[in-house]
Amino acid sequence: MKKHLVYPLVFVLALMCITAGCGKTEEVPQETGMATGSISLLNIKSEVAPQIKTLAEQYKNETGITVNVISVESGVDVQATLKGYYLSDQMPDIIACESAGFGNWEGLLVDMKDQNWAGRTDAAYVDPTYGTIGFPYTTEAIGLAYNADILSKAGIDPKSITGPASMKKAFETLESKKTQLGLKAVIGYSAEPENLGWSAGSHIFGAYIDSGLSRTDTTYIDMLNDGGGIDDKRFSDYAQMIGLFNEYSDPDLLTTGTYDEQVMGFASGKYAFITQGSWIGAILTGADSGEYQKAGSFEVGMVPYCFQDGMDTILTSAPSWWAVSKEGNVDAALAFLQWCSEDNAQKILVEQAGFVSPFKDCKYVASDPFAPVIASFISSGKTSSWHWTRR
Repeated sequence: MKKHLVYPLVFVLALMCITAGCGKTEEVPQETGMATGSISLLNIKSEVAPQIKTLAEQYKNETGITVNVISVESGVDVQATLKGYYLSDQMPDIIACESAGFGNWEGLLVDMKDQNWAGRTDAAYVDPTYGTIGFPYTTEAIGLAYNADILSKAGIDPKSITGPASMKKAFETLESKKTQLGLKAVIGYSAEPENLGWSAGSHIFGAYIDSGLSRTDTTYIDMLNDGGGIDDKRFSDYAQMIGLFNEYSDPDLLTTGTYDEQVMGFASGKYAFITQGSWIGAILTGADSGEYQKAGSFEVGMVPYCFQDGMDTILTSAPSWWAVSKEGNVDAALAFLQWCSEDNAQKILVEQAGFVSPFKDCKYVASDPFAPVIASFISSGKTSSWHWTRR
């Protein structure tokens, strides 16, 4: 990790945060968890703030311990907010960090490797120096998503797609049946820089970095970080897959398409495949629910980005984590996170907040159409990590 607390700048940020409130929806309680009977938690997913409060209420009902939930609005600079809390001596006991944010808290977070929950998930944030410092509360997945109804009508078993030849064969079959299947294109793929460069440039490139590898294997991200090196054979095979996507994609989407158009095309049954992650499930059942229902509310699935034979993993990771401050009420915070990994809390996080559980023994499945897909890959140990975030 690299430490980024530049004190003169951060002091100014702190004053700004304290004066303006940093966009948070609740004031930080005067007690930040130093008392045994309460802890504080920073929630950065404002869309599920009511559900996180329900979680806190359930914990108090069971243990008598109050969890003060501090929610910040979407778009707020979370790290600037946290620095303000830290310098004003109001640091929450449990903070929230995306991958890049952990570098701001070098040596200040508790290593949780000895906690029971750490052995039941592959999605914890593990720093090579400071250990297991991030508790995962949800997970997302990257893979080649598909419309199961269309593949079935075309006579394609998604389990047969295990390498570049079988992927190409499936695409060719779909292309030959486009009219009868009502497809505009075999796949919705775009690298248009303004709207979808982040997808092709980060998420799909993540397949080159991690596809088929164990979760701890950092071979290819290490090569990139060490002078920009690549594996010529692996990269060539990856590039051929991207060429296949270009060949069979919607031509209108390739150069000028938007993210909304890409997802809408898939939701309406116009594409058999789409190069997006599990997060589009919320769009299928939300903003695009009308088109999705007209298309039959089809079952979805994912196949790995198998640009080499035998690649059988999708890429999964937590988009952010909860971490425990060493200066807070450590024991109480650790106890709460352990409880969050267990049955009563998982029921709330999955069924009410709609999270996909990162815990292998969770028995609940969210209503999101991609939730059972991810759960199946996780439970079978067929996942690789996201290391593209560490470039």
